[in-house]
Amino acid sequence: MFTQLVMAVLTLICSTPHFLRKLRITIYETLHNFVPASMAMEKNPSMDFPQEFRCPISMELMKDPVTISTGVTYERKNIERWFYIYKKNICPATMQCIESLDMTPNHTLKRLILAWRNAQSVDQSCSSSSEGRHSIKHDELMALLGTIESTPFKVSCLKKLKSVLEMGNEIQADFKISGGVEVLVRIILQILVESSDFITFRACEEALGMLQLLPFSEEEDDESIQLLMKPECMKSMAIMLQRGSTEARFCTISIFQKMANADYHWNYVAQDQGIEFFKSLLEIISDEICTKASSCALQVLLGILDASKKSRLKAIEAGAVCTLIELLPDSNRSKCEKIMQLIKLICECADGRLAFIEHDLGIAAISKKLLTVSDAATKIGVKIVWLLCNFHSTERVLEELLVCGTVKRLVALLHISGRSTTKDRVVKIFKLHSGRWRRYPCFPCELKDYLGLENES
Repeated sequence: MFTQLVMAVLTLICSTPHFLRKLRITIYETLHNFVPASMAMEKNPSMDFPQEFRCPISMELMKDPVTISTGVTYERKNIERWFYIYKKNICPATMQCIESLDMTPNHTLKRLILAWRNAQSVDQSCSSSSEGRHSIKHDELMALLGTIESTPFKVSCLKKLKSVLEMGNEIQADFKISGGVEVLVRIILQILVESSDFITFRACEEALGMLQLLPFSEEEDDESIQLLMKPECMKSMAIMLQRGSTEARFCTISIFQKMANADYHWNYVAQDQGIEFFKSLLEIISDEICTKASSCALQVLLGILDASKKSRLKAIEAGAVCTLIELLPDSNRSKCEKIMQLIKLICECADGRLAFIEHDLGIAAISKKLLTVSDAATKIGVKIVWLLCNFHSTERVLEELLVCGTVKRLVALLHISGRSTTKDRVVKIFKLHSGRWRRYPCFPCELKDYLGLENES
């Protein structure tokens, strides 16, 4: 009925005298723009056809699109009715006169329309069956959780369970509510009893992979985080960090980072873990292939050293100073700031400062980062220099600070406008040692004059 109405209106328009051409076009555009919305709602309120798929006459989705000589595409039955029943030789869309009534099938547009309709059908079927699929996955989840601890095929069962968890956040939340984390923690704890058993070890690796998938709240009252923070669980994960596969170590360090974000107190790690634990962390930090694991390990080590001075001594014994200094030159901004923060924490103890100055590249590496990376890196670097100058100001250290250009960069900091704690610390350094630095022949003359003014003031 609607198509016939449009045909009648267009027939009336096309029979109008030539001087009303603009009026005809205006009427047609009004029909073209106004009718589609109402027509689409009348046909199917839930469907929103792309404009290119609509017939300009009926405003309906085309099934057999054909293109006429003016380049406009219509539904075949509508344009045939226009040409052969209403006897019109004018294009309904452009009002151009048509000499040839030939129609060319638009196969490309037809394929696009068909693909669009198929996609709509798939979306509707997916939405209608999503609840059913979730119910099936929930049943499978509960069945696996019920048998996983008693089955002799624990590793295979864990892999199936992991594939279920990878379905998305909804099933992962269901897993946590159903006590899945408790089951995984019990599997991980088995490594303390049967550390030499291969099956137990593999099951522990799979359990860690599943825990790494789960989203944990960064609040301390998260029950899952509380389970992982227990000393026995931490001890099991520390074993996996030292002896596990590359993937298992990555999963473990990722879990540690989530715990760090939840403000885990690392005092237990400092007290209970030996040098091998810190060596494992440093090995992951040095990994140039898996940068994500390296970044996680840096964050974890930063939390551990910040929590306990005892842990700093263990890190020094594990070779942290050497590892961090060698990583510093090629590090990006974020990694550089974390490494320098770790070096600062280590240099706050006497053993750390001694290990730092004994490394041939220590002072040079820190000096090159002053004023070149970021304000944060410069601030940390000045703190490190201050610790060396204040607590370990030997002739060798002061000479190396001068030769490596550290002193020159410190003077440059004094020329920056404004006042800051960093500049105040630099002034204190010069008050302590400028007299000794000026005696060296390699000391620049302009810096001698500047420091002379500083001393006079």
